[in-house]
Amino acid sequence: MAATFEIHTRLSEALPSRAEAWQFVADFAAYWQQPLQPGDGWSVEEVEAAERRLGLVLPTALREAYLLLGHRTDLTSNHDTLLKPDELHVVDGALVYRVENQGAASWGVLLADLDDDDPGTVMRPDLADESQERWDAWESSLTVACVEMVMSETVLFAGGFTDFLELDAEEADLVGQFRELPAVGRDVRWFANADVLIRELDGFCLNVRARTEEALDQLRESVPGDWLEG
Repeated sequence: MAATFEIHTRLSEALPSRAEAWQFVADFAAYWQQPLQPGDGWSVEEVEAAERRLGLVLPTALREAYLLLGHRTDLTSNHDTLLKPDELHVVDGALVYRVENQGAASWGVLLADLDDDDPGTVMRPDLADESQERWDAWESSLTVACVEMVMSETVLFAGGFTDFLELDAEEADLVGQFRELPAVGRDVRWFANADVLIRELDGFCLNVRARTEEALDQLRESVPGDWLEG
């Protein structure tokens, strides 16, 4: 792949296309983490075993995600968790494929939508009053949800050049000096340049990843604040 990864253009191309989305994920992983390798995904036999256990067929997009990168926890499970095929389960009319790291929420696909190749996803919060729990619409497609997952888990990776900042109003304004990416993810905005990837969560905090220590230091200087690691 090229020495640089033009994330703004590539993300725009990836969001409406399942094939482009998986190519984006592969190139993104090579640029920001490590390239995908044979064996990074679950086998067809393991996915089909999960389908037999559940008595259903996974949507094509979810099957493709498992086969491509299911074993790559650095891209799927640093914070929230992509379930293993043998952990997939059904809750109140939806197939659950991902869970929040403290069990506060689950993400799934409605059983009624499983025949779609790339269905939209739903989210269900874990509430004290279980009678109030509902599946709410989340991402427009599974591939969009997977792109967001890979990007989010990368900035939340424990190793490498990452940091965290709780935002005040002034710091939030300073983030705008970086180029904003196309929208992907709920309550999230993304910014990037060639060496820095920034996730702004609901105007509350930043999770950032840089390709070098120098780039991370420059980011901290550009957005001064009480950085967790800096």
